[in-house]
Amino acid sequence: MQYLNGAEVLPEELLKEIQKYVDGETIYIPKVKKRTSWGCKSGTRNLIDSRNNEIFSLYNQGNNIEILAERFFLSEYTIKKIITKCSKY
Repeated sequence: MQYLNGAEVLPEELLKEIQKYVDGETIYIPKVKKRTSWGCKSGTRNLIDSRNNEIFSLYNQGNNIEILAERFFLSEYTIKKIITKCSKY
């Protein structure tokens, strides 16, 4: 992390306003970078969403939770959570 002199990089009005709160102290200003959600960059999120939609569709077609759990190698509890979540949308 590099330290900068606020007087060199900030407009005078902004510098005076900041000095009201932290006069002469070191302050960290975080980046404006917005984080992406888990799995968005790698495509994993899309794969899981697609799988969950398939599970919900198969459940609606009459497949029971036990069969879906075996088919997708998930616990029955996880299948129930997926069905509950998908039914809200």
